[in-house]
Amino acid sequence: MPLNSMTGFARVEGAHGAVRWHWELRSVNGKGLDARLRLPAGLDGIEAKLRTELARHLKRGNCQINLVLERTGEAAPLRVNRAALQVVLEAIEDLQKNIEVMPPRPEAILALKGVLENAEDVAADEDAKSALEAALTASFAEGAKALAEARAQEGAKLEAVLTGHIDEIERLTRAAADCPAAAPAALQSRLKEQLQELLGDATAIAEDRVAQEAALLATRADIREEIDRLKAHVEQARELLDSKEAVGRRLDFLTQEFNREANTLCSKAADVSLTRIGLDLKAVIDQFREQIQNVE
Repeated sequence: MPLNSMTGFARVEGAHGAVRWHWELRSVNGKGLDARLRLPAGLDGIEAKLRTELARHLKRGNCQINLVLERTGEAAPLRVNRAALQVVLEAIEDLQKNIEVMPPRPEAILALKGVLENAEDVAADEDAKSALEAALTASFAEGAKALAEARAQEGAKLEAVLTGHIDEIERLTRAAADCPAAAPAALQSRLKEQLQELLGDATAIAEDRVAQEAALLATRADIREEIDRLKAHVEQARELLDSKEAVGRRLDFLTQEFNREANTLCSKAADVSLTRIGLDLKAVIDQFREQIQNVE
């Protein structure tokens, strides 16, 4: 199973009777699964089903979901809601008893919400509404699946980039382990040269004393534990990339461990060559961290 990205887009179209629609689904990275739905009025009842369906396909990401509906054929006829009109007229009559006002124009009354209504909507029964909602939900399921597929395609590209970063981290880890500057003999030689420069040729340097100081420096500069942990983290990162689960959070935590070992390696470096390796290692780890922010 390829790695899944949290970035994707999908659009699906559908029709039922005289109604046509299209869904647009977009997603970007996020800490959890957060969906914002924009549905036409009257369709709020299917929102819970849509969220459940989306969670079947996605684990993480901020999603923007938009539904656009349109009717085909002739415009639906309008009719006057007599009950609503009577309520409005009675309210106007009561108002005129207390305040001297001009009577409202007929078009102003008809513009009030509920006075004019769609005759088809009035005639529509619950079965017809349920059938439309079911068609919309099925169409959305296709869109959610298409969005997941788009994220998987993006994830395949992302996996190749992350694999390259892991390969580079592994290469730099080997370079640090093989760096001659970290060997005890190199530390002893460098210490001896520094003492010779400070004390001059006139002062003899006791070999046993140099050996003791070099041993202390070698202990403080020992990077074997950091190297071992870096190798273990590389192995774990490869296992996570091959996992069939959502591993974005675990990769993010692993990156913190990578960075901790790289910082310790730099602080222990007693030579510019090892410091350079440590800085290169930190740069690659930072690039790795930026990429995994988009991993599901």
